[in-house]
Amino acid sequence: MHGIHGIHEHSGSGTLRTVTSETTATDRPALPSPRRRPLRLARVPARLRGRLYGPLLAFLITSAAFCSAWAARGTYPFGNTGRAINDQANQYVPFHRALWDLAHGQSAGDVLFTWRAGFGQQFLSDYYTYLGNPFSWLAVLVPRDHVDLAVFAITPITMGTAAAVMTVYLGKLHPGPWWQRGVLGACYGLCGWALSDASYIPMWLWGLVALPLLGIAVEWCLEERRWPGVALFVALAWFGNFYTAMMATMAACVLLAIRLITRDMTGRQRLRAVWRAATAAGTGILLTLPLLLPSFLSSGSAQPTQAGAFEPVRIELFLAGMLPATHLWGGRPRLYVASLGLILAGSFLFNAAIARRTRLVWAAATLLVVASFQFPPTQYVWHGLAVPNGNPYREAFVFSGMVVVLAWLALAHRPRPPHVALTAALLVAATFVLRRADDFGGWTWPAVLVGGAVSVLALVLLALGEKRRYLIPVAAVLMVCVVFAESTVAAAGADSRRGRERWAKPVATSNRSIGAHFDAVRQVDGWPAYRTDSGAPQSSYNDALALRAEGPQYYSSYLPEATYRTLEPLGYGFKNDGRTFFGADDPVLDAIFSIGARVRPGAEPGSWTSTRFAAPPLVTLRSGPYTSPNPADSVYARQENVLGATVHQVPQVSRGGTATEQTYTAQCAPGSEAYWYSPQIYGTLTHAGASRPLEDRMTGVIKLGEVPADGEVAVSVHTRTKDATAGEHPVGCLDRAALDTAIASLKSTGATKVTTGGHSIEATLPKGAEGTAVFAMTAVPGWQCTAPVKSFHGLVSVDLPAGTDKVSCTFTPKGLTPGLTAAALALLTLTSATLTTHRRRRRA
Repeated sequence: MHGIHGIHEHSGSGTLRTVTSETTATDRPALPSPRRRPLRLARVPARLRGRLYGPLLAFLITSAAFCSAWAARGTYPFGNTGRAINDQANQYVPFHRALWDLAHGQSAGDVLFTWRAGFGQQFLSDYYTYLGNPFSWLAVLVPRDHVDLAVFAITPITMGTAAAVMTVYLGKLHPGPWWQRGVLGACYGLCGWALSDASYIPMWLWGLVALPLLGIAVEWCLEERRWPGVALFVALAWFGNFYTAMMATMAACVLLAIRLITRDMTGRQRLRAVWRAATAAGTGILLTLPLLLPSFLSSGSAQPTQAGAFEPVRIELFLAGMLPATHLWGGRPRLYVASLGLILAGSFLFNAAIARRTRLVWAAATLLVVASFQFPPTQYVWHGLAVPNGNPYREAFVFSGMVVVLAWLALAHRPRPPHVALTAALLVAATFVLRRADDFGGWTWPAVLVGGAVSVLALVLLALGEKRRYLIPVAAVLMVCVVFAESTVAAAGADSRRGRERWAKPVATSNRSIGAHFDAVRQVDGWPAYRTDSGAPQSSYNDALALRAEGPQYYSSYLPEATYRTLEPLGYGFKNDGRTFFGADDPVLDAIFSIGARVRPGAEPGSWTSTRFAAPPLVTLRSGPYTSPNPADSVYARQENVLGATVHQVPQVSRGGTATEQTYTAQCAPGSEAYWYSPQIYGTLTHAGASRPLEDRMTGVIKLGEVPADGEVAVSVHTRTKDATAGEHPVGCLDRAALDTAIASLKSTGATKVTTGGHSIEATLPKGAEGTAVFAMTAVPGWQCTAPVKSFHGLVSVDLPAGTDKVSCTFTPKGLTPGLTAAALALLTLTSATLTTHRRRRRA
């Protein structure tokens, strides 16, 4: 805008548009046609500057600032400090490694199902939730050893893309210089929510892209054009991540309402715009139904969690979250953008060049949106009527986006220096008032004082540039630099402060030990003849996926309740209310689930050894019901009921000591193997001079060792769990010979050959097979077999008709078929609309 001289007049939107005083083509004398072509071509670079340079600038500022914060902290790949935080290490990197395996034909499963998680689980919902960000596919382009680096790169790339799309959206709201839109687009891409909450959650970050993407779609609806494009933009938003896309869609509804009020439109035009928006949004969401519906149904059948009720933070903490470079602990809102954006947004109300109705509506809508974050009913609506398990302010990016819009409208209408200075003074005053808020950011004062001062200086120089044009480049450099520097400091500060929390300690996701662990698993791979357990200690909660093993390790929001109810009674450890399962080095469990190889730590630090042993096939036969003679409430009896043989001695246990220092003694057959199970105790167990931690339900069945010649098993426990005991039957002694006999029997009568497909399994049975075929996989919803599926202690089983020589099962996610049908209808509608639009253009 500052590159030309012009006059302003009100447009139909209630904002201002620029009418240039340049001589138009109709004012010039007619020129011969050969001379007109160079004039048209000369204008192409100017259009490209507006369309490409602004988004490119926003992308570069955003991604460079975030990467600079990594470099300043010395984190991988710019240093040796681990990069992966919490679920980034436990879920996102392992799932991206699974995606790599899937794309390179090295997965045990397909996009619908994986055999490398929880003894076989759905994968479609996990893909949609954890791998939906389109940039996730960057992980398949690098060597598998460097997938984690690709996962880290997704963050700055997605943030940069969000900034670029916001730059385009701002231009749709009001024209203006490309570099100014680019700087404010970067303010959005580097908002507090992106730097703190979503910086290590690549799928959430797609919501940051979805918001301006849907904003552009709203503008098309108002212009009554590109209906197919609107539907595709909605689909693109929802394909990336339904959770944050839902929030962005709600925000788009707010943007549509604002624009309907502020634009000069007839009632009929408003109804048409709403109709176009509603039909396009519905069509776009229906296109995603093959992913959305199975995920919704999988969530409904997942193991429930104990999410607490929403409790708004105190008002001073809420307001402090709007200050630049703050990082509040725990479930606090991160609402800020760089000080340049805050100062411009604050001057929006004072800018008389903007129509009063526009100022009032935008300001009121922004205040209502941020107020809704503190009100429980509306907070539940933002989260799809669910209580979030974690930070409840996950929709904070919506407010930051609206702040950036206000900042752009103010900047595009040339804010007056006194208004800018007044807003900056108010920001300093607010910072002073909120300085004693909990965990007030150490970099907040420098951001407000230094960043604010430079921002004011840049805006003053920009205003003076109307007459002294050489000041405009200076102002541009200052604006770029202040956003870059302030956001880099904010990102580094957030990373540093978050790293002080125990749950957020960054860990390595690739090193020599992890590489050796992977190699050890590959050395004993025998799938599907038997499973391989990657063992412990685990480098992630999803080691089975990350290391190409087939053990029970699985961490997902979609872990089925059926899987929990199968594995928990058998002695597997778990956490997260049962949505995370760990392995257990127990030969009886290995026999039940056809585990024939196991990896354990080697003698040298970072080394691993592999062990191969006999195991039943994945499909075994049972001739009739079996009930263990051991105490029914013991984990050892439950194991035997599934195994179909008595292999344990479960002795009476004598308990002594105090409430916190307990002793347990029992008598078992000398030479047998003693095991311990006490899911109620958090503390330390000591046996035969060796100590190991007990982490209540996270610790499954553990091996104590060989029973000595006197037959006494003595255990001492130091517990930090008040009034907790090990229960009546914590000790079980395994008869190895009896177990070997049971395994041999299951092998001799079980399947002679097992083959697995991406989401299917087929077993060839011995001649004369009869009874019940039991599959070593949990009976999760979605299995269909050659005979009606039954639950055998939580495992898939089918009764065998006489003469059966083969049995097979296929897994289909619930909701996939109706989802595909709905998507096909939506695609047909979209295609018809596109062809109709094309024909109309040709006629015109």
